[in-house]
Amino acid sequence: MTLKRHLGRYALSGLLQWALEYAVVLALSQWLLPIAAANVIGRVCGALFGFWLNGRWTFAGHSHGLSRRAGLRFVLVWAAMTALNTTWVGLIAHHTDLRTAQLLKPVGDIITAGLGFLLSRHWVYRR
Repeated sequence: MTLKRHLGRYALSGLLQWALEYAVVLALSQWLLPIAAANVIGRVCGALFGFWLNGRWTFAGHSHGLSRRAGLRFVLVWAAMTALNTTWVGLIAHHTDLRTAQLLKPVGDIITAGLGFLLSRHWVYRR
C-alpha cells in the first residue's frame, strides 16, 4: 500500500480515535480526576480502538497486520507516546491552569500522532 493511502487511512482512523480519547479526557478531568490521570485513561480507550482499527484497516495488507508481535510493539510505542503526551499536558497544567492544558492537549496529540504514524507504518504493524 502506498504512503498516501496509509497516511489518509491513519488520519481518518486517528480522528475517530482522538475524538474518543479527547471526550474521555475532558469528561474525567472536568469532574473526577487530575488531567494527567484522565489523559492516561483517555489514551487507553483510544489505544484499544486504534490498535484494532489500524491493524485491520489502516495497515492491513501483504506485509502489515495484526499479530502478537504487533501487539507487543504497539504497547511499547503507546507507552512512550503516552508518557510524552501526559508530560506535555501535566506541565502545561502545572505552569498555567486546567483550561489551558485542555485547550493545548491537541498540540501534543498531533506531535505524538506523527511519531506514532512513522513507528506504526515502519515497525509496529510490519510482519
